[in-house]
Amino acid sequence: MMWRMRSRSRTICLSLAFITVFLYLLLALVSLPIYHQPCDPLLSPRTHILRDLARANYTSVGLSGPTDATHRDSSNKDANKDAKGHADRAESVESGLSKLEALFDHPLYNMPSPPIPEEDWLLRVKPKIKASERSSQMWVSASQDGYEAVRWNSSSNSHPPWLRFHLGISRWQLYPRHDPNMEPLTKQLATQRIVSAVQKSGGTQLKLVMSFPNYGQAMFKPMKQERDEETNYNLYYFSDFERHNAEISAFHLDRILGYRRIPPAVGRLVDVVEEIKDVTIDRKVARTFFTSPVGNVCFYGQCSYYCSTEHAVCGRPRKLEASLAVMLPDLSLASRRSWRSPWRRSYSRSKLAKWESEPDYCSTVKKTPPYDKGTRLVDFIDLVILDFLMSNMDRHHYETFERFGNNTFLLHLDNGRAFGRHSKDEPSILAPLEQCCRIRRTTWLRLRLLSLPQYRLSDVMRASLSHDPLHSVAPLLAEPHLAALDRRLKTVLETVSRCQKRQSENGGDDDVIYDDMASLKDTVTPAG
Repeated sequence: MMWRMRSRSRTICLSLAFITVFLYLLLALVSLPIYHQPCDPLLSPRTHILRDLARANYTSVGLSGPTDATHRDSSNKDANKDAKGHADRAESVESGLSKLEALFDHPLYNMPSPPIPEEDWLLRVKPKIKASERSSQMWVSASQDGYEAVRWNSSSNSHPPWLRFHLGISRWQLYPRHDPNMEPLTKQLATQRIVSAVQKSGGTQLKLVMSFPNYGQAMFKPMKQERDEETNYNLYYFSDFERHNAEISAFHLDRILGYRRIPPAVGRLVDVVEEIKDVTIDRKVARTFFTSPVGNVCFYGQCSYYCSTEHAVCGRPRKLEASLAVMLPDLSLASRRSWRSPWRRSYSRSKLAKWESEPDYCSTVKKTPPYDKGTRLVDFIDLVILDFLMSNMDRHHYETFERFGNNTFLLHLDNGRAFGRHSKDEPSILAPLEQCCRIRRTTWLRLRLLSLPQYRLSDVMRASLSHDPLHSVAPLLAEPHLAALDRRLKTVLETVSRCQKRQSENGGDDDVIYDDMASLKDTVTPAG
């Protein structure tokens, strides 16, 4: 009896052991496909930078992925390719820096200029103030929280950089060629503490006015899309996004072309909570803040376009890229006049503008003030060339300072819709040059200079943008945009050549090139 019970117990134990082994084997077979699934989830194109950063962090703490030899070899090749790409970009920037320095050392960028007469300065500091006009507090804010207690005198050494910039504006430019104030001005825009943020009235999209402790102010435009992301082809030019990197890049391009008609703009990483939400007194902005489902802090303000939860501006989770451009003098101090562009688009989905249907349209413009005399027409052509190079179709108006009347430079403001597409050029932007066949000599010569290999436009642009604080995050312009600059520059020069050939066939090409160098030479050359 005892023997039978022991035999039965042994049989049960062996059966249980067999069943356990079988279950383990079955579980292993089921788990094997799961084990070989990739660890990384599918990511949208927008998150590739975050993915690469995450992988870099894993490597730094000693974690590794699958040990498969093929995978390791592929990863090493990708790493070597990325490293080579970074090295090539660094080498391109370094080479471009020497080209940029050589460009600004070229005689075309160092032509002698006459002394600026008193009436050609936009603003002047009063040399003396009567006792009755003095105030115990010369600069007063509605809210003193965060502002510095400052008293400035007539000495420029006591002025903050933004005030030096305002006092340096003259009839023909916003700032001089070699302006020592440019570095401290851009540094303060990028680093100075923000004490106030309110929404800028007017316009079609969200933008803020940022105030600093020294009473300086800057125009803030947030990041709306990735640098390598092209504008949707189904969007009309008047419904396109405004891009923060376009504002920064436009400032650099304007300076490289020798215009100096765009206010200095820099990139900055802004804390959405500390530098906007916590300091704003604008209720319209304050009530639009929210936290997204993934924990990012967002807001959208109130405006005509793209101010909704669907088009909110979001930090990552709180850091937000933006452009900050120094504000021009207040309109109460320096009023500006807005001019409707003669080549303004119809801003209609079906109608054409006059210049699009009348081949001889420019002859009418040339007879119309202020384009019938002075430099207004070639000043406008300068602006057209800038817009074509950066593919900005949204130039419906431009502005000038009223103090200088019609005899002054054009302000190249509001460039946020530039650099939207690199794969397509927009020839209609060049219509004024094509129809009028007029360009100033200094502009033409600089464009030819920038087409040479030793001063290539894309190289000097890349180098110039490398000075911006946001370059440490990613290049301000993707390489296809830089390549497009060279391609479009060639188109501009070919257009001028066609104009010269056409005029030559009609008896002379003197009317194509406006010789501003001759008038400059007459001005600065001593008599006798």
